[in-house]
Amino acid sequence: MSEIIFIVEEATEGGYIAKALSNSIFTEADTLESLKESIKDAVRCHFEPDDMPKIVRMHFVKDEVFAL
Repeated sequence: MSEIIFIVEEATEGGYIAKALSNSIFTEADTLESLKESIKDAVRCHFEPDDMPKIVRMHFVKDEVFAL
């Protein structure tokens, strides 16, 4: 696998959550810096060394709601 993509959103209770698109990997953290570390740890736990993705891509999604 060459890369894995995570969707990153702000959690309603604060902090951030990340979900992998192609695998069942979920993680959360209080800051973006700690989220990166949590993602690295989760990916290392999920894959064997030979199957480890070379690149992790974080896609940030922000929902904004407004009235017309």
